[in-house]
Amino acid sequence: WQLSLPSQTNGQTNQVNLFEKGDESGRTSAGYIAAAMVAPVAESVISGALVSRLGERSLELWPQLLQQLPQNVFYQQSGSLILAHTQDKGDLLSFSQRLKLYDNSTPQVDGAKTKMQWLNGQQIAEIEPELAGRFHQGLYLPTEAQIDNRGLYQALNQALKNNQVQLNWSTQADVAANQVWVNGTAFSFDLVIDCRGMGARADINQLRGVRGEVARVYAPEVQLQRPVRLMHPRYPIYIVPKPQNQYVIGATEIESQSDKPATVRSALELLSAAYSVHPGFAEAEILEIESGLRPTLFDNEPKIFNQAGLMRINGLYRHGFLLAPAMMEQALAVLDANTHTQVNPQVLSTCS
Repeated sequence: WQLSLPSQTNGQTNQVNLFEKGDESGRTSAGYIAAAMVAPVAESVISGALVSRLGERSLELWPQLLQQLPQNVFYQQSGSLILAHTQDKGDLLSFSQRLKLYDNSTPQVDGAKTKMQWLNGQQIAEIEPELAGRFHQGLYLPTEAQIDNRGLYQALNQALKNNQVQLNWSTQADVAANQVWVNGTAFSFDLVIDCRGMGARADINQLRGVRGEVARVYAPEVQLQRPVRLMHPRYPIYIVPKPQNQYVIGATEIESQSDKPATVRSALELLSAAYSVHPGFAEAEILEIESGLRPTLFDNEPKIFNQAGLMRINGLYRHGFLLAPAMMEQALAVLDANTHTQVNPQVLSTCS
């Protein structure tokens, strides 16, 4: 979409062609079923400085990007809440100790309270009234955000149409430098950008899938104001409110490349965890239970593989919506040497 806009440095407009194996709804993508949290602080528990700093940059970029779209997209920056039942308080303490708080260059010390706050039961009830009396201690990460991913897909689709992008939906494509191949026919371009995720597994030796499982429910009796993460013996579970009384309930990750449907065990764990947070989930309607694979490189960090005529952007792992704006900015900086954005050398690679 950004490539179809006039360049900020020379005003030129590119003719953009999009090839996508799925349809315009995006239903077959990992991003469609995702919870779409923009949570650099919470994710710092398992990520390094690169992901944290790119994520912080995305927090700055998301509101700017959404203002440019032709349709309104739900974006909520009310922080996130990390909770644990009494028997799992040790896990909550461990989680807090593993948080890494960064500013633009160095670990934060003096500014830590702006990104992490311990709350008692009364303070939890003040920001989440429906959880009053259910939890006595929690961790509040006030800068974090989330986005309506499905609404975003619709708005981006309209933006592409408005900008006269040539849209090729339901089209399986292979790529090479300056070429896209469809059913044995080659189409030539000045530049090919490969954002196929797991679809590029044959071309990127380092790429693997990390499984995610989510449930989407309709729960009008629940009124949570922000994403909630619950410490769990098997893996942390998140509950993310979406428009129209919908909630996405998921597990952060499962180290498996299986693309089979979600299992009974996982479904039971997700739904019972949600019910343990709020009894209103007992009467929720199950809309979907889905699984997907996140494209992940060996170090769990994103990369831009750049060569003449071909750029590959991949390895966003479970951080797609956390990293997408910052990675887009990095990619545009690689393409336009006159931009003021500095390319992070940790992002750029010359081989796949």
